Amino acid sequence: MLESISVQRAANWVAQLTGAKRAALAASAGALSVLAFAPVHGWPVLFVSFGLLVWLLDGCHARHAELRPRLQCAGLAGFWFGFGYFLTGLYWIAEAFLVEPWRHGWLIPFVMTLLPGGMALFFAAAAALAMLLWRPGAARVFALAIAFGLAEFARGHVLTGLPWNLIGYGLAATAATMQLAAVLGVYALSLLAVLLFASPLAIFAPEGSGLAQRKGAGLLALVLLLAFLLGIVWGERRLAGDDLATTGVRLRIVQADVDQANKWRPENSAEIFNDYLDLTKSGGGSPGLNGIGLVIWPETAVPFLLAESSDALLAIGDLLPEGTTLLVGAVRLGEERDAQGRLTSRRIYNSLLVIDDKAQILGTYDKIHLVPFGEYLPFQDFMERLGIMQLTGVRGGFSPGSRPRLLSIPGAPPASPLICYEIIFPDDVTDKETRPGWLLNVTNDAWFGTSAGPHQHFHQAELRAVEQGLPVVRAANTGISAIIDPYGRVVAELGLGKEGVVDGLLPQALPPTPFARWGRLIEGLVLALAIAGWLALRVRRSR
Repeated sequence: MLESISVQRAANWVAQLTGAKRAALAASAGALSVLAFAPVHGWPVLFVSFGLLVWLLDGCHARHAELRPRLQCAGLAGFWFGFGYFLTGLYWIAEAFLVEPWRHGWLIPFVMTLLPGGMALFFAAAAALAMLLWRPGAARVFALAIAFGLAEFARGHVLTGLPWNLIGYGLAATAATMQLAAVLGVYALSLLAVLLFASPLAIFAPEGSGLAQRKGAGLLALVLLLAFLLGIVWGERRLAGDDLATTGVRLRIVQADVDQANKWRPENSAEIFNDYLDLTKSGGGSPGLNGIGLVIWPETAVPFLLAESSDALLAIGDLLPEGTTLLVGAVRLGEERDAQGRLTSRRIYNSLLVIDDKAQILGTYDKIHLVPFGEYLPFQDFMERLGIMQLTGVRGGFSPGSRPRLLSIPGAPPASPLICYEIIFPDDVTDKETRPGWLLNVTNDAWFGTSAGPHQHFHQAELRAVEQGLPVVRAANTGISAIIDPYGRVVAELGLGKEGVVDGLLPQALPPTPFARWGRLIEGLVLALAIAGWLALRVRRSR
């Protein structure tokens, strides 16, 4: 009883906050939420952070009788919640600007203000939409979940999209709860996560709420918590009931741990290339590549145009035994010529090359989803005239590739290649027409040091495996390199900041998951059920 009174007082106090105190609490609640993500995975904090957001929005609803000031109040609360969320969740991006601090360091204050501020607009819009739907009792929990579910989907698609640290990743923090993504996908999980995490503290509303409304909120919280526990039990049973086979293809992932600050210095290129050759040859503890079918080097592994270097290709051909194939990330030069053979344009691509034991390039994949401000600039020519370059420093920027995404590899199932952060886009990791046998993610997280960024990136790769029912093979310059099975479990890995190799067998893919088959339909159904729940509670209250 005393605990209930204390929580009720806290709800009243939060709802009555104004001005800077309200903004500070909202930002602090948003920042607290980030502990739910990798590498901490402290998901219970979301019960607190989203409960506080409910109370802040309760204050907007109670204090203002007219809609416009309510929306303004809610939008500000959502903005500051989002600013804290994205500032702490994306702080590691500043590390990339310190690789060449004399060139990019001055941008850090602008980047770490404008990026969180811009992303926070999605949460501001979500809070304002929630306020439009706000009703006392359990209905307001549905309102918040609907609004944030739509906002999370929007930030994964608007402009180039940045679905980093979607709220659903907090719900998928354990191996068991991660299995829910096989059915729902991370966008639907995000909506359900807000519904779950906001519901317990929503029982306690500001003074004036009726007993029936509190009972309704309490019943909703109880039902959701029971459903969450059932989800955990189902996830555990799914993990315990598998009998996963392998394809028989033996892999070697090479992680050279090359410092980003030294990588592109011309005097280091030969040494870096030789390090990759040496690690490939002897990094598995036993000399040679006997039994290894595929060797995988990470994104832009070698700091030169590999496809243009006959000496480097011959060295690779000499290294590889008969029947062994190298998959290597490299910068690629593409040339276009007219009918008379005259050069019309040159483009630079961030690519993945398939090279056989005869030093022949059998296939290429060019990265489709480029990183804005990292690999290209909006209004590239104009920005370059102002002396502003993207982080990679490639004049003219990288050019995006085109489909198909499926990559044929000798002696292995076809793969869906994903370079760097392409793996964070749930709807775009495979071609819809042809299902691959595995997901291949090559990345260079050296830009972000030993911060939380590489850990968050890795967790998102794990969830893609579960969503699609496909193994993920991940080669990272400085880590984390790993083989991940279709249940999101790590079969073998090499941690952050280590040099070495990962040897293992490529797991067999599962049959297509419900999400892989009907992902957009399932997301729409979850949203429709949430809207139906809100409508039912509204009709009941009006009666």
